Amino acid sequence: MQIPHIAFIGGGNMAVAILGGLRAAGAPAERFVVVEPVEEQRARLTRETGISACAAAGPALSRADVVVWAVKPQSFAEAAAQAGSHLGEALHISIMAGVRCGALARGTSGRRVVRAMPNTPALIGQGIAGLYANAACSASDRTVAEKILGPTGALLWVTRESDLDAVTALSGSGPAYVFYLIEVMMAAGTRLGLDAATARQLAQATFAGAAALASRSPLDPAQLRAQVTSKGGTTAAALEKLVAHDVAQAFEDALQAAARRAAELGDALDVQA
Repeated sequence: MQIPHIAFIGGGNMAVAILGGLRAAGAPAERFVVVEPVEEQRARLTRETGISACAAAGPALSRADVVVWAVKPQSFAEAAAQAGSHLGEALHISIMAGVRCGALARGTSGRRVVRAMPNTPALIGQGIAGLYANAACSASDRTVAEKILGPTGALLWVTRESDLDAVTALSGSGPAYVFYLIEVMMAAGTRLGLDAATARQLAQATFAGAAALASRSPLDPAQLRAQVTSKGGTTAAALEKLVAHDVAQAFEDALQAAARRAAELGDALDVQA
């Protein structure tokens, strides 16, 4: 697999997911430089990807054609101060929530920035990421970003950077909503008399199967729901309760809150940059 030299600033879960996918696709370990200050995480990275990580930024970063920022957003300013002088004219790809293109460019003196908002199913190659490229990026830069992030799952480009706040609310935070509903269904199942293991298996398999059916069917989710809902039946009785409790509005409120918080974090990090 022909890929450029890539530096990762941060070697946490998402970095491991991306690097693992690239290594599985045939990318040699020597194409990567990783900076990860936590010794335990460096050991995990080597164990799972065969790539040795550095504890601190240094001259080895200067050969990178692409820099992937995978640190916590609040750690970006410090990491950029340490790494910035070594980065040259690299393409910058950020998977940090809230750090906008302008803040990243100011922190690194880089011009070409691609922001990505992945989600945790990327750890098993079944994620989805929203991507945005600033005006300085070329079509070739976009292709490079797609090659690097492709192993994590599906990719979707947005045309406005502000759209990433909505992506964060819907899919970035979305797995937590699904896990929460699985928890709720498991708990209800046990109160209905099932043992915990059976309730968990049924809840997880139901979500996995329904999502797979929705992705493969030509019908939209409302039509699929109607197919399962017989008048006067058990599903109708359950859905009546969900409507009565205005669950749809609760989810709308939840996503609006997440999007607002994403924008607030972006504003705060812009001020700090």
